[in-house]
Amino acid sequence: MSSADALGRLHRDEWGRLLALLVARFRRLDLAEDGLADAFEAAARHWPVDGVPDNPPAWLLTTARRKVLDRLRSESVHATKLPLLVVDAYAAEAAQRVMADGGEVLTDERLRLVLLCAHPRLSPEAAAALTLRLVLGVPTEDIARLFLVPAATMAARLTRARKKLAGAEFTLPDTAGLAERVGVVGDIAYLAFTAGYAPGSGTDVHRPGLAGEAIRLVRVLRSVLPAEVDRSELDALLALMVLLHARRGARVVDGELVLLADQDRTRWHHAEVLEALDLLRPLVTAPPAPYLLQALIAAEHAIAFRAEDTAWHRIVERYDELVALQDSPVVRLNRAVALAERDGPEAGLAALAEVALPTHRLPAVRAELLARLGRIDEARRAYDAAIALCRNDAERAHLIARRATL
Repeated sequence: MSSADALGRLHRDEWGRLLALLVARFRRLDLAEDGLADAFEAAARHWPVDGVPDNPPAWLLTTARRKVLDRLRSESVHATKLPLLVVDAYAAEAAQRVMADGGEVLTDERLRLVLLCAHPRLSPEAAAALTLRLVLGVPTEDIARLFLVPAATMAARLTRARKKLAGAEFTLPDTAGLAERVGVVGDIAYLAFTAGYAPGSGTDVHRPGLAGEAIRLVRVLRSVLPAEVDRSELDALLALMVLLHARRGARVVDGELVLLADQDRTRWHHAEVLEALDLLRPLVTAPPAPYLLQALIAAEHAIAFRAEDTAWHRIVERYDELVALQDSPVVRLNRAVALAERDGPEAGLAALAEVALPTHRLPAVRAELLARLGRIDEARRAYDAAIALCRNDAERAHLIARRATL
């Protein structure tokens, strides 16, 4: 593995853990983030010449600490004299108790960091963006694509969010406070999962590490919730993410994206599918809720032996419920796809007429439906529009290949 590849993997897998450790040590988000960014920059310069060190995370952490200390010296202020974030013994004890992995109890500061990012001072959108950036290390540009805003706008939002957290306590909230943040953290986790399941840019078809980390965040959150807190929607969210993540072995073949209808379902992770279905079973008669409805849709795909066995009529019904409960362009786009499968491409195209979405997915779906209707010239133009908007190399290659078959 080249030093660049190693550094990229470390950025995806270790950013959040290292940042949380730095925040816990120095108690300042700004210094911790700048120090870690400087450490990655130093690695990018030194590793191609000196080679990748034996313990790359330790190298990065040591370098980042040194960078932060240099910054503190330049400010002539010692970190302990700047208690902008409060770390208490309870938080440390709780973090050690809940972050279990492989039978060993680990100290993982990410739980407190994600709860800090879900602070009530922040809007849900700001909290999600900040968690993606700080806890999981998602690039600002990718976060901007998830939120459908320019990168500069997202960078400014992240800066404002950091400032709002100045003076916030770096602690686990009490029972009442924790219950209030469950929904926010769930939304954050799902956005992070989406960044891993369907990256908006780059070369990866998916980033299973990031998606897996988002799932782990939900598992950890469930494990610390008091018994009196309703966790049904969190269970549905976990089921949804696990059902989608279970397809990872079939979504990529020889580096190329494989759509759901064409996937070899024997390559799905069936133990995970069963786990998700077990989570959903007690919720089948529960009141409609956004994650529950999406999970039930994913479950319909999971229980179909073949793509042609999919119960599209039930999926359309679920999307109708979802539109009534939480209308959005993305939900309407997905409903149009389901409608096309149930009633034909004309019906899908008619449903698309009411969708406005500034990403490649809208023209890509339109192109596919036009192609099915034999309207080839229109389909080519729609594919051209989708290709021009697409920022993910694998998806763009898939669109180009589809256009070439017309």
